[in-house]
Amino acid sequence: MKKIRAVIFCILFAHTTFGQQKPNVVFIYVDDLGYGDLSCYGASKIKTPNLDMLAKSGIQFSNAHSTSATCTPSRYALLTGRYPWRQNGTEILPGDAKLIIPTDKTTLPKVFQRAGYKTGIVGKWHLGLGNEVEKNWNEEIKPGPNEVGFDYSFIFPATADRVPSVFLENHNVIGLDSSDPVAVNYSTKIGNEPTGKENPELLKLKSSPNHGHDNTIVNGIGRIGYMSGGKVARWTDEEMPLTFLTKAKEFINQNKKSPFFLFYALTEPHVPRMPSTMFKGKSGLGLRGDAILQLDWAVGEILAQLKTAGIEKNTIIIFSSDNGPVLDDGYMDEAVTKLNGHTPSGPLRGGKYSAFEAGTRVPFILSWPGKVSPSVSDALISQIDLVASFSKLLNQNIPAGDAIDSENRIDVLLGKTKQGRNILVEQGGALAVVRNEWKYISPSKGPAILELKGIETGSSTTAQLYNLKEDIGEKSNLAEKYPEKVKEMTLLLEKIKQGNNK
Repeated sequence: MKKIRAVIFCILFAHTTFGQQKPNVVFIYVDDLGYGDLSCYGASKIKTPNLDMLAKSGIQFSNAHSTSATCTPSRYALLTGRYPWRQNGTEILPGDAKLIIPTDKTTLPKVFQRAGYKTGIVGKWHLGLGNEVEKNWNEEIKPGPNEVGFDYSFIFPATADRVPSVFLENHNVIGLDSSDPVAVNYSTKIGNEPTGKENPELLKLKSSPNHGHDNTIVNGIGRIGYMSGGKVARWTDEEMPLTFLTKAKEFINQNKKSPFFLFYALTEPHVPRMPSTMFKGKSGLGLRGDAILQLDWAVGEILAQLKTAGIEKNTIIIFSSDNGPVLDDGYMDEAVTKLNGHTPSGPLRGGKYSAFEAGTRVPFILSWPGKVSPSVSDALISQIDLVASFSKLLNQNIPAGDAIDSENRIDVLLGKTKQGRNILVEQGGALAVVRNEWKYISPSKGPAILELKGIETGSSTTAQLYNLKEDIGEKSNLAEKYPEKVKEMTLLLEKIKQGNNK
């Protein structure tokens, strides 16, 4: 009898909440895009018409955050609902790292799997593969995305500036040649292929000095790390994003008759910025601007694919970035010299790697035609909340101890309220905590400025306190003026670090 009642409840829940079918969810996650990089967020030197259209059809959030100012920890938090600084080894990973996502815990794709969805990831991964650093790239590599909740995966292991420069479909490198096996090493040069350091004359995109992008040359670009073999398997930079787009569109088409979750993780505008030929020179802002035009076009292609499949009205689309912007991040691609008045961080201070707001406050747009009314929301939300929020939407329970930092904010995401989070921890050059309008950055010993990248980290040996409601640019440190508030925020951060999020 209990089983019968449970089945009846599930049927009624699906019918009353979603109509005939649960909504598809496409999460478009870009890389290093700043708060001020889109025209819908105030950019005047570049136009992003497809994202502008998406924003006008849905909710554009002005106070949305990744958890961290770099990619690996942000992605870890997004998928696990857990602050990455709680676990060692969640810093920016090399391309040969072992998997850091637990396979026995709730993850965002597992939430969808449990609700009967087909799940897929296409694009950047950068969360490690296998159980060991040393792995054989010429056989099945697991655990990986499939073991943490994705039915289908088509990825590259880390970032485009790190070897190995190959695609993996599910557990296998695509295009392997047994007579030319792939080998990877991040400490010692292997093979006899030229490097950016030894053969700079072979580079079509020059590496910035002292950034480390001068190891094995792949497709005329120096990479971080050493690679040998796999010459047939290697992608070219101009072709790689189009391959990801094609695979994303294929996944949509193949699963259009049943509910699906697609995590489409674009590489733009992360370095090396080498967009397809049809976008080169189009932005007037150098290759970084061209890459932003390319990602906006890709968003338009996804929207068109959903419409062609006849499922656009039953699909939730979320667009966001893993962290804030950076200009010179390893290559001389005119991102700095052709900035032309563009402000990637908008009114915010800092950028990628920073504890200031530009490190984690990112574009965030949610559209669900006919279900979500167009609006702009200033609610404080975080990508870490997607696990709990979609668990609520899909009536899935989260086991005790899983996703401990994720909050159910589905009503905020769907525009039913603007009451977002009260508290959020931000990770950059230091740990910071926000409560309502107040932001406290804890003292740290790191450099105040990353000289090579031209970014303020937010690190300081003294406490920092800002009122974000009055000072979004974090120009006035109020720590000396409000010592009791500093004490209060210090204690709050310590409680959260100890596991008490209340």
